[in-house]
Amino acid sequence: MTDETFSPITKPSHEQFDVKPNLHLENSYKDFTWESMYDQLDWLPGGGLNKAHEAIDRHANGRNRDKIAMIWEGKNGEREDYTFGDMKRLTNKFANVLQSLGIEKGDRVFIFMDRLPELYVAFFGALKAGAVVGPLFSAFGPEPVRDRMQDSGAKVLVTQPDLRRKISGIIPELFELQHILIVNKDERDPNPIDAQDLSYDEEMGKAPADFTTVVTGQYDYSIMHYTSGTTGKPKGAVHRHQAVVQQMATGKWALDLHEDDVYWCTADPGWVTGTSYGMLAPWTNGLTQLIYEGGFSASRWYEQIQKHKVTVWYTAPTAIRMLMKAGEEVPGRFDLSTLRYMCSVGEPLNPEAVVWGDEVFGMPFHDNWWQTETGAIMCANFPSMEVRPGSMGKPIPGVELAIVNEDFEQVPDGEDGNLVVKPGWPSMFHGYWNNSEMYNSRFRKGWYITGDTARRDEDGYFWFVGRADDVINTAGHLVGPFEVESALIEHPAVAEAGVIGKPDPIAMEIVKAFVSLKDGYEESTKLRNEIMRFAREKLSAAVAPREIDFIPSLPKTRSGKIMRRLLKARELGLPEGDTSTLEDD
Repeated sequence: MTDETFSPITKPSHEQFDVKPNLHLENSYKDFTWESMYDQLDWLPGGGLNKAHEAIDRHANGRNRDKIAMIWEGKNGEREDYTFGDMKRLTNKFANVLQSLGIEKGDRVFIFMDRLPELYVAFFGALKAGAVVGPLFSAFGPEPVRDRMQDSGAKVLVTQPDLRRKISGIIPELFELQHILIVNKDERDPNPIDAQDLSYDEEMGKAPADFTTVVTGQYDYSIMHYTSGTTGKPKGAVHRHQAVVQQMATGKWALDLHEDDVYWCTADPGWVTGTSYGMLAPWTNGLTQLIYEGGFSASRWYEQIQKHKVTVWYTAPTAIRMLMKAGEEVPGRFDLSTLRYMCSVGEPLNPEAVVWGDEVFGMPFHDNWWQTETGAIMCANFPSMEVRPGSMGKPIPGVELAIVNEDFEQVPDGEDGNLVVKPGWPSMFHGYWNNSEMYNSRFRKGWYITGDTARRDEDGYFWFVGRADDVINTAGHLVGPFEVESALIEHPAVAEAGVIGKPDPIAMEIVKAFVSLKDGYEESTKLRNEIMRFAREKLSAAVAPREIDFIPSLPKTRSGKIMRRLLKARELGLPEGDTSTLEDD
């Protein structure tokens, strides 16, 4: 089954590309083994595997020492270039800083920063020190930061003055936090350091530039990203150092990265795309990448591509739809001729956006599918294959996807079902931090349960259908309704709250809340705005409700569970389905 509305976008033969794709799809699945990909890694001297060594030191120790690894453009137009040699020296210094603070292998180091060069130095320096790194989205409010740092038991937080002030109220609740390092970029902030904090610049100034990477094995933990579910607080999905082999490989296969590319991934490092494909994939492949601190603007984004001669661009569907809204005349004002390949991830890319890319840039956006838990791309529209607009593409070599029914029996092609993956891929997460029960629940009958529904067509293309649970995908951010509901009921006027995802033409979904008020409070526009502002301050504008409706009471099961499905059906005018478990009014 395909989307008959949109014609497939054909590709030339493999030999006819100006830059030949790294993956020859017809030959890729034959006799493939992950062992052959491990042979392409450098490994630590004397044995062991560390992501920082594969991304930084292997290049700094060889012919790419003086090659630019990072072009950083600040929000005020500043530019700084860092070679692989620079990155080795700086990450060595930061690893020494952490060791001087008593950080040992396995300790958690969290980073809460905008896209500054120091974020990338801290990330890889922490990996060299053997720490487990937890990147945090810089737009988070205090509560998401508190929940994640409490759960992880993080000992070090690297942040910047304005974000430090934003979360100052929760710092006393972080009982295992020992040190806060403050990055005051170019002395932007006149009063940056609390008495108990440490200056990043001062500590780096004292640290030696030589460091022997702590020996980590491929099964040691490296990075943890928190992911939201329908119940409970976000869970820390932990990945091992071995994930780097799949991040490197999929950078070659799905993003078609070549060593002479200039690459730009627009994802924030607080999300898994920003680490897997904004750090690890490009640098393990030894290429130059652009880091842009500024926020979204169609003209500024096109300017970045023109100025830095970007060749490969990886962005999100919401951003693409915002570019479409800005109009076709905007890209016409810029020289974008260096672009040769464009990709998308984070949420399903609507077929209109794929076709728009082909019309405006002369090439389609290539959508791919993966999750925080999978750690790397699992299914993609590869450069050498025909693109079917709206499709997720085909599985990468070494990964088995299937569509199954509730009994885990595979369904015929063209039928919707649950998307599952055969465990064993290298970047697979290896636990939810302190939550083995939830981790074990994601595996059944020899499959990893993704929580997505999809279908497979007769030619092996996969098509995303929707989520099998209540998790909301808003602009590529997965939002657990429980986390938002918990924040809302902290407001003194709110008795109960239920949260759903409401379809949106730009963000795919927005967060909508249904609120019942406590006695003594009356609904009003003023109160609605006050509750929305309260939620934004606690969470972030990205995940807080965009709409709030007041209702007398929430529909619940007899056991007291909020029936979000019913709230959504009523909001969208859909059939309510089975209401036999609904509590009596």
